[in-house]
Amino acid sequence: MERLACLAIGYVFGLFETSYIIGRLHGIDIRNYGSGNAGTTNMFRTLGKGWGAVTFLGDAFKAIFAAVAAWLIFGRTYADIWPLLCLYTGFGAVLGHNFPFYLKFHGGKGIATTGGTIFAINRPLCGLAILGFCAGLFLTGYVSVGSLVVAAGFLIETIIFGQLGFLGMAQRYLNEMYAVAAIVTALAFYMHRGNIDRLRKGEERKAGFLDKTKNK
Repeated sequence: MERLACLAIGYVFGLFETSYIIGRLHGIDIRNYGSGNAGTTNMFRTLGKGWGAVTFLGDAFKAIFAAVAAWLIFGRTYADIWPLLCLYTGFGAVLGHNFPFYLKFHGGKGIATTGGTIFAINRPLCGLAILGFCAGLFLTGYVSVGSLVVAAGFLIETIIFGQLGFLGMAQRYLNEMYAVAAIVTALAFYMHRGNIDRLRKGEERKAGFLDKTKNK
């Protein structure tokens, strides 16, 4: 029951669609511009670096705030499995971000929100995710590659941290956490399926936040 409750808490917080709200304040629906995605990269390219940064922070912090809310309700009672419940909460936030019911389930791709989830679970884990994103971005020039490195790295690093004892849970709960992390990673790859196809064809647009032209 507590797992479903954490998913629900996360989903409610995830419904704060930062780029959509900012776009509406500017008289636009961000989903009608650029890539059509309600996320950080499209906001950078549509309204500039400042609003792009605000979007990133908003999408990341809603996962963190969701984790705080879940901790206040369940943290002390279920302290022995808190990393797992934190992941369920973050997964819910990603689902709310990607599939907001009030936007006909058309939201973002969830990488910033995943980043906020990683931070809430374990700060060193988050540091590795940031390094992975930067490496993927600067080595290839593609934001999508950096995002996919974060998603794949999250699963790998969660397993390593868990097996080394850094998450402090019994093995049966660690196995459950690995399964949920695998779902989060698979969802990220699914949401980036168009980017993956363009990368394969050599048609993906490289990072360039001053470029206001539309995505392919």
